[in-house]
Amino acid sequence: MSFYFRALKHRSFVLGAVLTLLVIFAASLSLLWTPWSPFDIDMAAKLQEPSLRHWLGTDPFGRDISTLLLVGARNSILVGVIAVSIGLSIGTGLGLLAAARRGWVEELIMRLADFSFAFPAVLSAIMMTAVFGAGIVNAIIAIGIFNIPTFARITRASANSVWAREFVLAARACGKGPWRITMDHVLPNIASVLIVQATIQFALAILAEAALSYLGLGTQPPQPSWGRMLAEAQTLLFQAPMLAVYPGVAIAMTVLGLNLLGDGLRDLMDPRLARKR
Repeated sequence: MSFYFRALKHRSFVLGAVLTLLVIFAASLSLLWTPWSPFDIDMAAKLQEPSLRHWLGTDPFGRDISTLLLVGARNSILVGVIAVSIGLSIGTGLGLLAAARRGWVEELIMRLADFSFAFPAVLSAIMMTAVFGAGIVNAIIAIGIFNIPTFARITRASANSVWAREFVLAARACGKGPWRITMDHVLPNIASVLIVQATIQFALAILAEAALSYLGLGTQPPQPSWGRMLAEAQTLLFQAPMLAVYPGVAIAMTVLGLNLLGDGLRDLMDPRLARKR
């Protein structure tokens, strides 16, 4: 069966793809149009119920909640894409280097990766905030640094298994050097593993950005953020509980969609896993 036919038959992949595409559509739509400006404050219209004028109501500052959700999706995806790109590019390079050189180079890179795991994204952001100040750039850097050891370890483990294959031994016998083998044989054979891991790290990056914004270390006002919407709603849980429900559902559905998408891609790119189910 072709990849596309199997993809359409895979329920986790389809559901994850639909949820992910909805978030991407919302983020793309916010670039072209929003019901209201996300920066306009209208205290006379604060805490209004959902209506034709404000589809999901307004927040304590009179801002339209649907607009904040749309723009918040854009910021979350922006943080996720850049942070995962940082981890994927640097971590993959280090993992390939460790697998190709082995010896003390591999040992040094893996020990540095282990050391990096002692500083999760939130803790790294707190340290960077103390030095450079709060902001979305520091949050992206902190999340990106946290992703580097994850990709490095996965790349190294996957690349080591490819280096032991017969076609790699044949390439070495033909006179190919380590870097030529890495680019021609190793990287193409582990690309599917990296793609699946990237979708999972994407979901974790969005969750980390929401947590940092909730703590006041991520996206700063007046830029909308799902995490800061939760922080602003916590004092009004009994007066306006839906203020916390909307961004919470948005975060949950986005993370769920990306996790289901990654799970589906893993099965589709390795049919043996699908048969075991």
